[in-house]
Amino acid sequence: QVQLVESGGGLVQAGGSLTLSCTASGRTFSLYTMGWFRQAPGKEREFVAAIGWTGGSPYYADSVKGRCTISRDNAKNIVWLQMASLKPEDTAVYYCAAKAFVSVQAMGALGLDDMDYWGKGTLVTVSS
Repeated sequence: QVQLVESGGGLVQAGGSLTLSCTASGRTFSLYTMGWFRQAPGKEREFVAAIGWTGGSPYYADSVKGRCTISRDNAKNIVWLQMASLKPEDTAVYYCAAKAFVSVQAMGALGLDDMDYWGKGTLVTVSS
């Protein structure tokens, strides 16, 4: 079992930066590909970024590429999402997800029901 808890959300002005954290419980954290998803008001949840168990070759949605960086520390059971140059359209609840034995590209293509674990989300609001 893995439990995921997101933190770091808040209100930020357009152009600003924010770093989200996802802390995982469980001793098998390092076996999971970790991802960030987001759900804007009235929209479906969408993929943002994913990182493999080694931390190498992360994968990003086109909408955030160049503005977001995903990273992880397996020793601390944490995955981060650094976001910069934020836009009002980045406003959403950001969710952390874990999926075992999958590539980062596959994690971006899988359905929401295919994730092994989800966090409860953290709200990011970007004001114009």
